[in-house]
Amino acid sequence: MPDLGIADLTAAYGGKRVLDRVSLHVGTGDVVGIIGPSGSGKSTLLRVLVGLLAPESGSVVLDGAPVDYRSKAQVRALRDRLAIVFQQYNLFQNMTALENVMIAPVRIKRRPRGEVRAQAIDLLGRVGLSERMHAYPDQLSGGQQQRVAIARALALQPEILLLDEVTSALDPELVGDVLAVIRGLAADGMTMLIVSHEMSFIRDVASRVVMMADGRIIEEGKPADFFRAPRTERAQAFVGRIRWHRD
Repeated sequence: MPDLGIADLTAAYGGKRVLDRVSLHVGTGDVVGIIGPSGSGKSTLLRVLVGLLAPESGSVVLDGAPVDYRSKAQVRALRDRLAIVFQQYNLFQNMTALENVMIAPVRIKRRPRGEVRAQAIDLLGRVGLSERMHAYPDQLSGGQQQRVAIARALALQPEILLLDEVTSALDPELVGDVLAVIRGLAADGMTMLIVSHEMSFIRDVASRVVMMADGRIIEEGKPADFFRAPRTERAQAFVGRIRWHRD
């Protein structure tokens, strides 16, 4: 039952501050859609949460326990509970879809191979790839590869799933299948933070929308309220530019 608290989180990359005192609470079953212009800090926030970029200051608290990102042991423990899917699939090209889903639970978590195989088969079925489980990545479409990547993340049995622009590298006709998988996860109660430019999707699936700009959260609220009547001028300008998503 994850409860994630982020308070005054600050991070820099290449000497430039990319997160500026970000605070956010994510409760069990929340689906938080994180939106905003490019370079606003959306993806950086996810990378900091999983320990790919160390924060300069602020705190991350998971179920009441602060995370010390200077501790490799704590970061490893954190990654047992959080999993991230990137816009690039990063599948092993010499492994089948099934093998890609199985590798981390077997090699990293040392779980029994038979148990992991059964789970991987189930997960590939869940993302609509039962008939493609023995295919190699170069035999799969981009959308299929991204669904394998989602199944691979789910095989780690995370409590919170982070999705970083998972449709941005896909051809338009392939986006729908990936979004359908995410909709199913949301319906099943998976806690998720979703960075996306798919505004109509965020409006429909998120329980809360967070808009970032210049490394800060400038507004958050329920999707219907945010897209209908954003409060800040920056959010109003942003929504005005993507109004076609709402038709």
